[in-house]
Amino acid sequence: MTTKILVIDDEPEIRRLLKTCFEREGYSVAEAADAAAARASLEREVASLITLDLSLGQEDGLILAREIRAKHDVPIIMVSGKGDTVDRIVGLEIGADDYISKPFNLREVLARVRAVLRRREGSNRSALAAPYPEHEVYEFAGWVMDITSRELKDEKGVPRELTTAEFNLLEIFVRRPHRALTRDEIMDLLNGHDYSPLDRSIDALVSRLRRKIDSNVGASAKIKSIRSIGYMFACDVKRMKG
Repeated sequence: MTTKILVIDDEPEIRRLLKTCFEREGYSVAEAADAAAARASLEREVASLITLDLSLGQEDGLILAREIRAKHDVPIIMVSGKGDTVDRIVGLEIGADDYISKPFNLREVLARVRAVLRRREGSNRSALAAPYPEHEVYEFAGWVMDITSRELKDEKGVPRELTTAEFNLLEIFVRRPHRALTRDEIMDLLNGHDYSPLDRSIDALVSRLRRKIDSNVGASAKIKSIRSIGYMFACDVKRMKG
C-alpha cells in the first residue's frame, strides 16, 4: 500500500514544498488549506500520517488536532512558526508524535516523517504478533501502573486520570528509577519533539504530573529535581505479573 500523507497548512507555498518533497520519496500526498478541507479529506480516506500547521488563519490547529485524535488513530506531526512554549505543551498533551518549527529544513522534515512512520509500523507489527499480550505492570510506593492498558491506581487502589503526555512521562520515569534524566533526554524519549534550551515545556509537564501523583516534597518526593541536570524518579520500582 502507498503511504498517504495529509499536509494541512494555510500557506500554499508550504504545501507545495512539502508535497514535492514527499512525492519524490514515493509517498502519496493530499493537501488541505483549512480545517474543513482536512475533515473532508479524512472522510474520503484516512491518511497514514498528518503534518498539521498550528496556525490555520483564523482557525486553531490545536483544536483540529484534538478533533482528529478523537476520531482517527493517525500519527500527527505538528508544525508551528510561533515557537510558543504553550503550543508545545498542549501538543504534548494531545499526544502529538513530533513537533517541527518553521522555518524548517526539508531533509529534517523527511527524516522525522520516516521516524514516525517506522515507530507506527513497528507498533502495528507488535500488535499483530501478540494480540493478547501479557500486561506490563509496575508498582512504586504502593501505586500500580499498567502500561499495557494505560491505567494508574494510587496506593488505595483508586484509579487516577492522567493526560496522554503525563502518562508517557510517568512511564519514562518508571522504566528508569533512580536515574538522573536531563530535559533533553526526556524530550527525546517523548518521541523527539523539537526542543531548545529555553523551552520550559518539560518543566511544566513535570509540575503537572507531580501535582497528581506526588503529595510529598523534598527528600521524600517521588520526582526529584536535580540541580543543573533535570529530574529523577526516586521510587523503588517493581515489575509485577500482568
